[in-house]
Amino acid sequence: MSEALSVTTSIQGSIAVICFNRPQKLNAFDQSQRHAFRNAAHKVNADENIRVVVLMGEGRAFSAGADLSEVMPDELDVEQGLIQEYKPALMAITQAPKPWISAVNGAAAGIGSAFAMACDLTVMAENAYLYQAFSAIGLIPDGGATWHLAQTVGRKRAFELIALGTKLGAQECLQLGLCNRVVAEDKLFDEAMLLANELANKAPLALRYAKEALNEAMQSNLSNTFNHEAKLQKICAESEDAKEGSRAFLAKRKAQFIGR
Repeated sequence: MSEALSVTTSIQGSIAVICFNRPQKLNAFDQSQRHAFRNAAHKVNADENIRVVVLMGEGRAFSAGADLSEVMPDELDVEQGLIQEYKPALMAITQAPKPWISAVNGAAAGIGSAFAMACDLTVMAENAYLYQAFSAIGLIPDGGATWHLAQTVGRKRAFELIALGTKLGAQECLQLGLCNRVVAEDKLFDEAMLLANELANKAPLALRYAKEALNEAMQSNLSNTFNHEAKLQKICAESEDAKEGSRAFLAKRKAQFIGR
């Protein structure tokens, strides 16, 4: 399948919907899907008219992980393959200047789970689950999955999920903080878009820098986080959107944010 078809992008107003599109393979990643996703992510992140990105999978699964049937060159270096092929794709989500929402149906397994967890918000269908399948084939999680799990559920619970290869259903993900909402399977896209629209009406700069502040806080101490917040708050406070927000509040009307 060509790169252009293995990932699709549609635009609905100020929301971009990126969809893994290899349903016959449960959206497992091959080279075409890896490259197509990176290209799609770059385009929507660079487009100032796009305020929110929704990431989903076509068919019965979000993504089953890496396509184990893909013929790989004998000289493949797994370490470099992950760093060169997957890291830029996943960092394009976490470092994006706008919120990403993962809408998870069916399996989010292996590195597919890393894509789901990398997003800022996650909506899961009732039939969805996260699955660290690596131990069954003698591997460890990759794509930053160990970091996301340890940060969210704690080290001991993360190790149990990894070592035992436990499938985490949507409700348990909700309880553990790995997703934000659980909805009926046939309502997944609608509910994800409702959340995306709600975000799209917020001040883009405030969302961008709130995301940056949280990313910094997760790898810093309180003092440095305080200083970084102050730096970002200065940018927001001097923006046109902050002025518009104050005017709208005093006038008791809805603010019209422009992202500047």
